[in-house]
Amino acid sequence: MTTTIPDVQSAWVNVARGAPDKALLFEQNWPVPKDLAEGEVLVKVQAAALNPVGYKFFKILPNAVANRPRVAEFDLSGVVVATNDKRLKVGDDVYGWIPSNLFRKTNQGALAQYARVPADALVNRPPNVTPVQAAGLTLSGLTAHDIVFKIANVQSGQNVFINGGSTAVGAFAIQLAKIRGATVTASASGGKEQFVRDLGADEFVDYTKVDLPKYLAEKFSASKLDYIFETVGLSNPSLYTRSDSYLSPKGAYISVGPQPKDLCPSEIWNITKTSVSMVRPKILGGNKAPFKLVSVLNDLQAATEFKQYVADGSIKPIVDSVFEFKDALKAFDRLMTGTSKGKVVVKIDPSVD
Repeated sequence: MTTTIPDVQSAWVNVARGAPDKALLFEQNWPVPKDLAEGEVLVKVQAAALNPVGYKFFKILPNAVANRPRVAEFDLSGVVVATNDKRLKVGDDVYGWIPSNLFRKTNQGALAQYARVPADALVNRPPNVTPVQAAGLTLSGLTAHDIVFKIANVQSGQNVFINGGSTAVGAFAIQLAKIRGATVTASASGGKEQFVRDLGADEFVDYTKVDLPKYLAEKFSASKLDYIFETVGLSNPSLYTRSDSYLSPKGAYISVGPQPKDLCPSEIWNITKTSVSMVRPKILGGNKAPFKLVSVLNDLQAATEFKQYVADGSIKPIVDSVFEFKDALKAFDRLMTGTSKGKVVVKIDPSVD
């Protein structure tokens, strides 16, 4: 396979702090990162997936921390067009992500026509998933994998509650917990009940119609939950601080981390309360079960294991909607409604499915 690699490309670049329509600029002369270190490859990007943490960081991170200008987003699928690695070769169909350390170092991201990526952050795309489906597998999939397999190490017969069963992380967590043999209760808004049940959830809770901690206390007062997976990014700590009545002290409350929508006083106050709750010992009124954060690092072994579940059909890629490259701002608008089910994907290459 021979591909002519251009010197410049089109990319959505985060140039300022604010909402995506103010923070992003469509650059058509962004340099293609051709200088590959050992163990890196250059990927011609076919599709990229959006993550809520992306647009939230646009809004809250000052320039000094965000290291702007930088290409947005992490998750991608594509074709290897140049390589300095022994495992991946030119022409390989791959998917993966740009790990946060490289993201900060090189100012590049997934919303571009080309991306320089460590080979160990990529796996070969199984033939049963399309580039669009594969684009959103990695960051959310590895997060869910870390929660279910590494932090909780869920076992058959355990009871798990997943707050945010229709989020991308929640959708993968449901499927992985069921692979492990757990009984899963998941929350979402009422219109997503069938979606969540189709993923394998045994019980569904419409969080818009109940006081969630009160509901869980009534349902799990006798036989407590083994784990709570908080996949929404709640800034309010009440689901944890009220959990002694429904969460086993031998279990854990595992969270993707509080993700404030902005820096308004109420969100700052919620983050402060959550931070205190995370570390307050039991003798000072803290909860019996620990609060654990998931922090996803690049892990080729975990990505390979997750890929095998995708390849054999145990894990379904979840695509909410697909947008053309030039319409990336519309894709962010869709994600920010908070009503998407699974991943919002941007097609970089208009010819792919």
